[in-house]
Amino acid sequence: MKIAVTSTGKDLDSPMDPRFGRAAYILIVDTETLAFDVLDNAENVNAFKGAGIQAASMISDRHADVLLTGFCGPNAFKTLEAAQVKVAGDVSGTVREAVAAFNDGNVNWVSEPNAEGHW
Repeated sequence: MKIAVTSTGKDLDSPMDPRFGRAAYILIVDTETLAFDVLDNAENVNAFKGAGIQAASMISDRHADVLLTGFCGPNAFKTLEAAQVKVAGDVSGTVREAVAAFNDGNVNWVSEPNAEGHW
């Protein structure tokens, strides 16, 4: 399964970035092999608005089934929901630790945004 994990760096041992839309990087990780692709999210980091929607579109385009992040705002959440991407929130640690928690069934699924929108 492909999952998206927000990250501060470009490898599995990087700390997770708690932000979704403005995360420095998003890693698309194969949960079985730990092979991964790095999505540079620099364009969205300083975006005036729409960062979450753009980031959600990026991971949907990469066919991720799940997002592991700290916080996800309302517009990004709606976009992910429409793309049928499940969201686990309040995830922390390194990317590798987050993937292990997912594989062990130790993530908290969210059914609504867990962050305020940015206006």
